[in-house]
Amino acid sequence: MREAKDGGAAGVNVLSSALLFALRGQIIKLAAELGLPAIYQWPETADEGGLIAYGPSLRGAFRQVTTLVDKVLQGAKAGDIPVEQPTRFSLVINLKTARTLGLTVPALTLVRADRAIE
Repeated sequence: MREAKDGGAAGVNVLSSALLFALRGQIIKLAAELGLPAIYQWPETADEGGLIAYGPSLRGAFRQVTTLVDKVLQGAKAGDIPVEQPTRFSLVINLKTARTLGLTVPALTLVRADRAIE
């Protein structure tokens, strides 16, 4: 992330992966230290200090996986279970983080947000 900042990046998009999710606390902290706005892929990340998050709920994803595992444990063949994708996506904006970074979130963006954290 430091290289991105040094290279002139105005912000970062933190993709969803197990590794990046495991390191999210460090990533949020580093983005704040560098003054880099960042968007994350799990809405829950905004609750932890991330600026903006857009994507499906992590809890919802776990519920979905639990349902699929239950079907397998009940005897369904994994190959017979249809692939399911999330159908609900949330936009969460952390206004406290925005203020810390010296950013003003446009009113139209706030209106479109599912949730704003004060």
